[in-house]
Amino acid sequence: MKLIIINGPNLNLLGKREPEVYGNKTFEDYFADLQFKFKDVQLEYYQSNIEGELIGKIQEVGFSYDGIVLNAAAYTHTSVGIGDAIKAVTTPVIEVHISNTHKREEFRHVSYISPVAKGVILGFGLQSYDLAIQSFLK
Repeated sequence: MKLIIINGPNLNLLGKREPEVYGNKTFEDYFADLQFKFKDVQLEYYQSNIEGELIGKIQEVGFSYDGIVLNAAAYTHTSVGIGDAIKAVTTPVIEVHISNTHKREEFRHVSYISPVAKGVILGFGLQSYDLAIQSFLK
């Protein structure tokens, strides 16, 4: 099985950014834990702060991978383009968020990804990624 985690803007600052919301662990450290836990899965990771690069990566992998775990971060609530890219590809996408976006600002309650995603996992901290990967294995 071949899966990719795609992270959007500011997630490169995990471990430094708002630790009370996002925790103290970098995503790179957490990704190493995921690779160790899911040894039978070919697991890749991509992060960009640029919307067009995220769309490009979704299009690049969206016909050949078994799944995409996507945390589009703030673009979740603003990017029709990312939603359209997901709709255009055949690879299923699980939308993830570290925080419970429904407990945050009202603008974060709207997602342009949820309507075209296979599922949504939010509010479980970094474990949200783990749960998303598990969903592809069942």
